[in-house]
Amino acid sequence: MAGHSKWAQIKRGKAVTDAAKSRAFSKFAREITMESKKAAGNVASPTLASVITRAKAANMPKENIERAVAKGISKDSGDLEQVAYEFYGPGGVALIALAVTDSRNRSTQEIKVLLGKKDCELGTPGSAAWAFTKLPDGRFKANEPLMDIAGEDEEKLSDLLTHLDELDDVQEVVTNARGYETTADDGDSSTH
Repeated sequence: MAGHSKWAQIKRGKAVTDAAKSRAFSKFAREITMESKKAAGNVASPTLASVITRAKAANMPKENIERAVAKGISKDSGDLEQVAYEFYGPGGVALIALAVTDSRNRSTQEIKVLLGKKDCELGTPGSAAWAFTKLPDGRFKANEPLMDIAGEDEEKLSDLLTHLDELDDVQEVVTNARGYETTADDGDSSTH
């Protein structure tokens, strides 16, 4: 049967899986580097330890973690900072996108352009924060009650979350929409 190679199917599936792992590991590496810089390389620091634990749970190789920690204390670490972008999505759900970036202006423009394409608008700091509680590790958890969305709004939200996850600087997106929360390693986070 021409064109029905099982290896070709496996290779395509592996390429998709490898690309997703690479994107996740890259995001963890940036976050580890930033936290390592803040903690001066002290892996016992609670925030750095939390990020390393999440990276290990995602099966990030030990060498990559060690390299990211070392980069954080080297002169090549750059000026990485964590930025929280607040906005409202389809159906009026509140969202916070956490980004780790070396250029706040570039990241802000990337998010503004994406939100503009999805009929959303970036809010001012604090505009959506009422719907979330900030955790000690700097992440956010959605407050109860969560919002219910359905139909077209649900499809639009899912599409928006997918596109936000594809941005290199975006580490995590938190929403107060029911059904979009997942349990993180510590069991305390509502994230996509």
